[in-house]
Amino acid sequence: MNIEKLFDLVGNAEGILIYNGGETNSDPSFFYFTQLTRGLFEGSYVYLTRKKLTVITSHLEEQTARAEGLDVLVFENSNNLKEILKEITSDVTFLGVNYEGLTHKDFLNLKDVLPDKEFIDVGDYIMELRQIKSEREISKIQESSKIVSEVADMIPDMLKEGMTENELAAEVNYQMMKHGASSPSFDTIAAFGPDTAEPHFTGGNRKLKKGEVVLVDFGAKYQRYCSDLTRTYFFGKPPEEMIDIYNTVLEAQKEGIKAIKEGVNGKEVDRIARKVIDSTKYKGRFIHSLGHGLGLNVHDHPALGPNYDFVLKENMVVTVEPGIYIPDFGGVRIEDDVVVKKNGSQVLTKAKKDLIIV
Repeated sequence: MNIEKLFDLVGNAEGILIYNGGETNSDPSFFYFTQLTRGLFEGSYVYLTRKKLTVITSHLEEQTARAEGLDVLVFENSNNLKEILKEITSDVTFLGVNYEGLTHKDFLNLKDVLPDKEFIDVGDYIMELRQIKSEREISKIQESSKIVSEVADMIPDMLKEGMTENELAAEVNYQMMKHGASSPSFDTIAAFGPDTAEPHFTGGNRKLKKGEVVLVDFGAKYQRYCSDLTRTYFFGKPPEEMIDIYNTVLEAQKEGIKAIKEGVNGKEVDRIARKVIDSTKYKGRFIHSLGHGLGLNVHDHPALGPNYDFVLKENMVVTVEPGIYIPDFGGVRIEDDVVVKKNGSQVLTKAKKDLIIV
């Protein structure tokens, strides 16, 4: 990771301290800088200077960090941790921290331990760096995308009359893990029939019937990096209108992907895809943004939306996911993960997108 560039962006920070609190306030930026792929590192810090990166952790994670060749300081207890923080920042007055990764209590504790420091919020600068993926990061997202693509192509064979939405979600999760994921990157959405008209539907017990649409939105984590894929299938011959909706969404997605390249505004990409849908009788039925950034978080940053001014840069990774939703009838969404290139884009997710009737 380009630590020197971060210091150039911040300007007056002499050191940067990133805290990873744990389950309820884990900071992905801790793992962005360390690139640690294993371990929880609850209550740990990474301390950055222009020339050095140091992990401050307990004995629980010591061997994991050392195995990655990182410089490690180990604390025995909370008092010892305070002494280490004071010592490692002793020659620093202006200390960068990521406010977004700290609870209010964490921040007050840090001020109590280091009362002589001037704290600078470096969160926005870190997110600016995280938007542009390194080749190492892209390779991890590519592997994560490969996992979901393989599982998506298995879904038609998973569909059985009478199965519940939760059963399908569980099977998708199992297959992701079996294919190499460390976990799902978010709660898997499996929706049948009218439930597909809710873009963020979860936790369903509807039983699958012939003639119903099936929408599955899921992602895998691979070495902490996320993928995000949506495919829509038909269990038995659907109504003609649903086939028309599917073809419209697919055309909108193709046009959106075609528009992606370095220097294009994400707002314009959204407009191009949305125009396809709004030129039909389904105008106004595309009710969310076209896509978002992808990385250590499944929603890493805004990217493609009608109300967000965002210029695409090479090696950003974004989703492209148009949809049409008709309440009490059903919906279609098709989503892929895409790397921005200088003169176009690279689609990472390779699952079939032809209209599939099971």
